[in-house]
Order: sequence, then structure tokens, then C-alpha cells
Amino acid sequence: MAEIQRPGALYQQVAAAIREAILSGEFQPGAPLPSEAQLIECYKVSRPTVRNAVAALRAEGLIEVKHGKGSFVRSSGLPMLTVERRVSRSGAGRFTTADGEAWKIVDGPSVYRTQTTAITGPLLQLGEMEELFGCDRALIDQATGARALHRTLIPFATAEQVPGLADSPDAEPAAIYAMLSKAGHKLWWHETVRARMPLPDERSALNIPDATPVLHTTRTAHGLDDQALLLEELRIGADRAQLGYRITADKAGPARTATA
Repeated sequence: MAEIQRPGALYQQVAAAIREAILSGEFQPGAPLPSEAQLIECYKVSRPTVRNAVAALRAEGLIEVKHGKGSFVRSSGLPMLTVERRVSRSGAGRFTTADGEAWKIVDGPSVYRTQTTAITGPLLQLGEMEELFGCDRALIDQATGARALHRTLIPFATAEQVPGLADSPDAEPAAIYAMLSKAGHKLWWHETVRARMPLPDERSALNIPDATPVLHTTRTAHGLDDQALLLEELRIGADRAQLGYRITADKAGPARTATA
């Protein structure tokens, strides 16, 4: 590292120099950055300038600050967990989800009554303020420590039409699929994925580092006449997990494949 001589705000110059050191491999993933005092001495700048540079790199997601320990280079490797987003059905009519065995429930299921919003209403083909059963679960993958938040939203109309569902809105999704199928629905699913920055409670529950987005999936189960029957949401930190899909050729007609 050498004294910087570039145009632009001083803290941006320092941030650029540290960034180059990280990207060139001078600072390896997981390695600590030099101390604040060492950076001040190296770049011949003030303490506020160094702190602003570190804050800028933290906002970019290149480093993370561990309180009481210092600043560390973030890992640039692939996520530790691939969540397979696949639904299968056996000849006996039993449904399974490919990611169903990866998770252990650490909180929940928590059942409550709620209503559709401007976001969930269209996904369920309903207007706003329609009554729903909600069920939340907090999950952890024990092999990697990755955390996820899972939510199911069941319209009252669905629960009333499907025997046993109103009494068990906290059933696992695969069990709900079986109830829907037994009630005469030929199921298909539509899933979307978006990346967004986490809300404060999500960041805490998922243990997400600074400047890390959350992957937010919405999966809608459809049945007779393409009726939307059930909405599932999965939220997981993008630093720990990636989503995997098995894609097969569908017959011509309405799109029924997951999108990302």
C-alpha cells in the first residue's frame, strides 16, 4: 500500500485504494483489514477520512465490521447452501418439496388471522382486506447455519372448500398440497424471486451482515380453473444461500414455470 495521489474526495481515494487491495487479493476473504491507526499512517490521512472510507466499503458489501474485533474482508465465494425449489409427487399421491429436509424449525409455527394487501391480494387473485390464515416459521439449515423465514397465506375461501384445512392452517406445505389434491384440484405452481434489502426485523432474524440483500420468493399454488389457492413466501439471506430450479418443457399454454 502506498500514499494515494488521485483526484476526488479524500475518503473516496482511500476507499478506492483499499478496494483495489481487496480485489487484487492483497487482502484475502475473511482476513482483517489493517487497524484504523495503521490505515491513518499508511495513507497519511485523518481518522474521519479513514472511517468514511471504511463506511463506504461497508455499504458496498466488500467488508464487514465486527464490533470489538475490527473490519474484515467479506467472502466472495459462492453461497454455502443451494435451496432446491422443486415440488414432486409420488405415485401414491404424496407431495414432497426438495428443500423440505434441509430445514429445522427454530420458531413456530405461529398461526394468525390477517388480510390481503396491495401486494398479496393480486397474487391470490383477491382484492385488498380479504381474510386469510397466516402461518410463520423461522428455519435453520443445521449444516451451514443459514436461516430462513417461511410464511403461508391461505384465503378463507380455500380453507372453507378443503376438508380439514381450516382446522390445520399450520400444516406443512406438502401436507396442504395433499389436502388440495384430495379436494379435486390439479395443482400447478408459479414462483417469482426478487432481491431486496432486508427490513430491520428480517436482518435480525436472519442474521444478515451489512449491505446484504435478502432473496424473497413468492410461490402461488393454483388449482381448478387456475384458481389461486395458497401463497407461500420464503426469505433468506443472499450471502448464505442461492436458489436452484429444475426446469422441464411445459405444454403450450399459460406460463407455469418459475421465474427469477
